[in-house]
Amino acid sequence: MTSDSALPEVVSDLTPATEEIKVNFQVRFKSEADRMLLILPTEAEIPASANNWSEIWQQMKQRLNAGERFWQPHTQVELLANDRLLDGRQLQQIADALSEVKLSMERVRTSRRQTAVAAATAGYCVEQQASVTTLATAPTSSTPPLIEPLYLQMTIRSGAEIRHSGTVVVLGDINPGGIVVANGDILVWGRLRGVAHAGANGNVKCLIMALQMEPTQLRIANYVARAPANPLEEYYPEVAYVTPDGIRLTKAADFSKLSSQFLPS
Repeated sequence: MTSDSALPEVVSDLTPATEEIKVNFQVRFKSEADRMLLILPTEAEIPASANNWSEIWQQMKQRLNAGERFWQPHTQVELLANDRLLDGRQLQQIADALSEVKLSMERVRTSRRQTAVAAATAGYCVEQQASVTTLATAPTSSTPPLIEPLYLQMTIRSGAEIRHSGTVVVLGDINPGGIVVANGDILVWGRLRGVAHAGANGNVKCLIMALQMEPTQLRIANYVARAPANPLEEYYPEVAYVTPDGIRLTKAADFSKLSSQFLPS
């Protein structure tokens, strides 16, 4: 794979002098290990509007079709959308443009909840991050607050991975092969049959709840538990939480009685 220093830069002679201020705000591509990053300008750099989206999309098309291509066919692409609000139609436009040059968009990284939901609904792996703060507004606490919960009304299919810096609520199932990673709690209003990792930033007080627990693996902070070898004969809503002896499962109806005894202080 070609090194970053050898990647083609934005073609400056295509940019009129009157728009020179936008040179640093254009779409960028960057190789990273066995994948390629597609980096969109932030909304602070190019505000959201129909005309500006058309400009961004045209920039991307020009970069993909101009000059010698620096990627191998079928290279996986991670879209860094930053704080840009994208809907399903725009994500499909990006995916189609990449597909035309034999690239495959697999993952979307964003700080916008709406973009994360649209990407997850379209079947992409998603990582929702907290918005970048400036030095003037950076929190003084050593433990920054979690961002707003991510609500997904869908089934997390095999191969899909959702990452979120707060709590994740899934109104549907997590299928085997599906992965949800959250810095907060994970609540599944359905069957949990894949992998759920709550408290991914090390918070052992986080919980995993599901109407039907059949997980491939449960993780809370650094604790790991697997499903029992023999499936249960009867399922009921359960809560997974950390005790001094590791991860424990209990009926949701009984959890309030036991939590004060077992949850770490």
